Amino acid sequence: MAMVRRSVLFEFTEDTFLGRVRAVDTRKVSIHVKTDSDLRKAKVGQLVSLKETSGVKGWLIGLIDKVIKFVSVSESEHNEKNQVSEPVPKLDNGDLVLRLEGGEDVINTVRLTLLGTIRWNAEEKGWRFSRSIVQVPDIEAECHVLVNKQLESFMNLLTTAKNPEQSLALGKYTIDESATAYLDGNKFFQRHAALLGSTGSGKSWTVAAILEKAAKLPTSNLIVFDIHGEYRNLRYARHLRIPGPEEPGKTSKITLSEYLQEVLYLPYWLLNAEEMQAMFIDRSEFSAHNQVMAFQDAVIEGKKAVLANLKKTQVLNAFTLDSPIPFSIDAVIDKLNELNEEMEQGIRGLKQGKFYGQFGRLLTRLRSKLSDKRYGFLFHAPQSEHDYDAMTRMVYKLMDYKSENSQVKVIDFSEVPSDILPVIVGLVARIVYQVQFWTNHENRRPLVLVCDEAHLYLPKKEGLNPVEQRSVEAFEKIAREGRKYGVALFIVSQRPSDVSTTVLSQCNNVIALRLTNSDDQTTVKKLMPESLESLLEVLPVMDIGEALVVGDSVLLPSRIRITQPEEKPLSATIDFWSEWLKDAAKPDFARSVENMRKQGRG
Repeated sequence: MAMVRRSVLFEFTEDTFLGRVRAVDTRKVSIHVKTDSDLRKAKVGQLVSLKETSGVKGWLIGLIDKVIKFVSVSESEHNEKNQVSEPVPKLDNGDLVLRLEGGEDVINTVRLTLLGTIRWNAEEKGWRFSRSIVQVPDIEAECHVLVNKQLESFMNLLTTAKNPEQSLALGKYTIDESATAYLDGNKFFQRHAALLGSTGSGKSWTVAAILEKAAKLPTSNLIVFDIHGEYRNLRYARHLRIPGPEEPGKTSKITLSEYLQEVLYLPYWLLNAEEMQAMFIDRSEFSAHNQVMAFQDAVIEGKKAVLANLKKTQVLNAFTLDSPIPFSIDAVIDKLNELNEEMEQGIRGLKQGKFYGQFGRLLTRLRSKLSDKRYGFLFHAPQSEHDYDAMTRMVYKLMDYKSENSQVKVIDFSEVPSDILPVIVGLVARIVYQVQFWTNHENRRPLVLVCDEAHLYLPKKEGLNPVEQRSVEAFEKIAREGRKYGVALFIVSQRPSDVSTTVLSQCNNVIALRLTNSDDQTTVKKLMPESLESLLEVLPVMDIGEALVVGDSVLLPSRIRITQPEEKPLSATIDFWSEWLKDAAKPDFARSVENMRKQGRG
């Protein structure tokens, strides 16, 4: 069998030589640079290459973290300044070697972090880059900077290493804008991902860029939780809308510009036992235990009656309180009212029943919720939404991937009041997850929940009310177990420090845009390996649309300039001064006030 000759990957010269290895500490390496001219070759954030341990024909790739220049002083100057009489170490030329805290010598030094290894792959007959580091460099091993042809060779290696069918082209590498930066589409979503960045850093069109590419796949399946209506102009997506308080009972589609929004009702019978208790039961009341028991019994009776009437014998014999089966909330209120006023026969005549007067506050809360138009999409849905098959129709709206423009579904929550937003978003996420859970494995298609503005409905657990608690727990369950059933989370937030720690800790891929808040920077640092912390120092100074990408999906932790999407979301930052320079029509504040009163823009 003919031997395949290894190609020459790097051809280094004196122009690329930086120095020699002086110290090695796991993934941290110090390079001794002899001359100032060589030191000027080193720039923070630049890639370098080192030979592996002697006898191993491979290369280690590192990233420069720090550049230190030695400034020589005479012995008399040093003693006079520091008032010491002890002898200090000297270099061969007589210059003193100063010491930092901890005893490290200060000479011309470049410190770097090892990122991975390049080795020859005999099966593929080519050089391959891997994030693993088996061998560290020897002391005195040569270190060369990757520039020009050497950098081009390495970037080509990253580009060709990706399977084109599994690749998500995100943008261009900042260090070499001729090279396309690819993410592994499988690994990016398999173990959840997070996109984090301050306001105006380019989050929305980074999301749109990813959606645009995913929408071109034949059976992709992404559901976008659109909190501010930013993505309602994407023509390749299917648009759903939670109806606002002004339109209870309406089912028609509405036309906005060149696209349609379908109304998506979420009738109350979709709530599980814990969500219903969180909305209706006050646990601090003395009779709370009896309220829970009586309420649950009334709901079960209502569901039984529907199943019996429809002759759904198999479901009737197996259903639970959490089973999403339509029932009449009015019948539940009537039953509770009956128990609350029940009189029973005693020895001396009628006496108060065992639940007499215990459900007064519960009944008041129930009637209050039903009359609150903010909850119209729960309690005032059209009769068709209470049919037995209504949930199947709703799930097709949410999870279909075969109809036209159904690969990406955008759910507009912009008209949902903020105080009930968490439970509504959490309800949709839980339904999607549970339908996926109960789908047979061979028929299950993977899907992604894109959680835009996640800090609004995925807050940290401290001080949450019961309704918020249910929402956070639903997402945390998906974060922990979703990948087993093909449900991934893509968390998008401008305030990562306010997002549930449990959810963020499960995100193995992070796209970090510019972050200026120190708390947010600290949160992102906790998501990164310790060896890459130095990369995060650039977070406050990155340009708009520039991102630091770290995780399983990228071969090399990298700064990437994100490619803008063809269809941009409605989130462009307003140019205040430029707008003020323009003439404008007379404002119609009367209409705005009316919209505010009726809680809708229709």
